[in-house]
Amino acid sequence: MVRTANPALMKPYNLSSELEAVVGKGPMPRGQVVKKMWEYIKKHDLQNPKNKRNIIADSMLKPLFGGKGEVTMFEMTKLVSAHMK
Repeated sequence: MVRTANPALMKPYNLSSELEAVVGKGPMPRGQVVKKMWEYIKKHDLQNPKNKRNIIADSMLKPLFGGKGEVTMFEMTKLVSAHMK
């Protein structure tokens, strides 16, 4: 059986200016946004060394995370969705 990509994951979204500052210019599908978020997090070493599932917000991520200093990776996905229309 050949798996095809879920069309909902391929739909391009318009991104908020705060999100574009981190992942680049939109529109962009959700999967691409998440991939770019992880690239940014790894490049800037923002995973909590004691618990890799937690992301430490720098000045660019704080507005995306609702001002929180640290979020779980599941929380991150939910918070970032608010910046995609």
